[in-house]
Amino acid sequence: MNRIEVIANCSAEETRVAILDDGRLAEFFSERHSSATQFLVGNIYAGKVANVLPGMDAAFVNIGFDKNAYLYITDVLISDRGRSIDQILKKDQRVMVQVIKDTIGTKGMKITLNVTLPGRYIVLTPFQRQVHISKEIEDPEESRRLAGIISELLPHDVGCVARTEAEGVSREEIQREAAYLMGLWKEIAKKHEQATGPKLLYKELDLTHQVTRDILSEETASYVIDSPEVYRELSDFVGKIAPHLRNRLVLYNKRQPIFSAYGVESELGRMLRSHIPLKSGGVIVIQEAESITMIDVNTARFVGATTQEETVTQTNIEAAEEVARQLRLRNIGGIIVVDFIDMRREVNRRKVLEAFRLALRNDRARVRIHPLTKLGLVEMTRERRRESNLTLLTDACESCQGSGRVLSRETLLLKVSRELNSLMEGRTVNIAKVQLAPKLAQHLKDHQQRFETILKSRPARLTVQEDASLPWEEYKIILE
Repeated sequence: MNRIEVIANCSAEETRVAILDDGRLAEFFSERHSSATQFLVGNIYAGKVANVLPGMDAAFVNIGFDKNAYLYITDVLISDRGRSIDQILKKDQRVMVQVIKDTIGTKGMKITLNVTLPGRYIVLTPFQRQVHISKEIEDPEESRRLAGIISELLPHDVGCVARTEAEGVSREEIQREAAYLMGLWKEIAKKHEQATGPKLLYKELDLTHQVTRDILSEETASYVIDSPEVYRELSDFVGKIAPHLRNRLVLYNKRQPIFSAYGVESELGRMLRSHIPLKSGGVIVIQEAESITMIDVNTARFVGATTQEETVTQTNIEAAEEVARQLRLRNIGGIIVVDFIDMRREVNRRKVLEAFRLALRNDRARVRIHPLTKLGLVEMTRERRRESNLTLLTDACESCQGSGRVLSRETLLLKVSRELNSLMEGRTVNIAKVQLAPKLAQHLKDHQQRFETILKSRPARLTVQEDASLPWEEYKIILE
């Protein structure tokens, strides 16, 4: 069994969470608290129908933002399926909706009428009556046990999905969570009744709490947090939802930054590269665009197999496993086309496709794979609920007119902030000089108050200097 570790780097401006699988970076999440574009997936709103478009089988709903949210016909209540959108919704109608996809590129956020409230063991579905059991629970007797417990605990007009984590859980634990979720649902319903216009009714948990709820499990070796405050919050949270896992939480208090100590910082730099070398000598090239991601597999110097066909097949299998990892790590979603190296034999094509399916088995996002074509192409879709990490962490390069990527101003300032904090730890500093490229220096000056939290406990003065000789991503910190 693989060793799973969760590493959380928390600051006043940003929370970063890395999932390590046997010490190797498998997933990365970032939440910026001061960002104008907060993640909204999971939030529940009181909305007002702005317009209904029968020709598009869709409606636009005002939920309090400049741009209306998009509701497609497949996201209406299950009880209304089979009816046209204009039979279900009318202009100015008040509705309760939940965000299921953030604004991505030029596409606005997507919403659903099928509100859900996820817990650790069950997901409450207030507008559905059915009780569903996770397909991952294969024991029929256990499925019947869970279905019986849930049916007894919940009102007949409220549905539920038992998650994989519910397997083997006692009736008392499920009852406690069901009572909590039902209480939460009643509060949301009451707020909706009282709402006179678009309004936030429920805000999804923050990143560290979501990870605790959705990822922390018996298979998790440790959840290491570098903030005493967040550690205390998560200890209380785990004590309520899974007391037996409280010993997995670890407070990190060493001087070396936590992401550096676990080798995550260097891995993040590699995550943003378009070329990924393979052990066999091949290479994967990933090119992301707004509507599609193209992944190209190329062979190189590998000579371990006896024939060219075997070399190609072995390279493709290795590439399939690495592509699956990169999709999770980079959070790439939408339409994806993987161009494997051409193989002549059908049996080898099946081997590669099976290796790809197997590698994607642990992906928590929904994935659909189409058969490998004779040209070696695999077309697939991966659930996309928010921007990819490349889009979140980088800006289009001004120097190359968007053909390449550089670290964004926000990412660089946070990087400077972390390094400045680390360098000043345990030292007496009078002046902290930061030298940067002119545009970045100006941006730091415009947001200099962000660094006050670092310097307020120290008698140090921050000086920002422009240095035109410095490339965009390079900077100097001088402590006096």
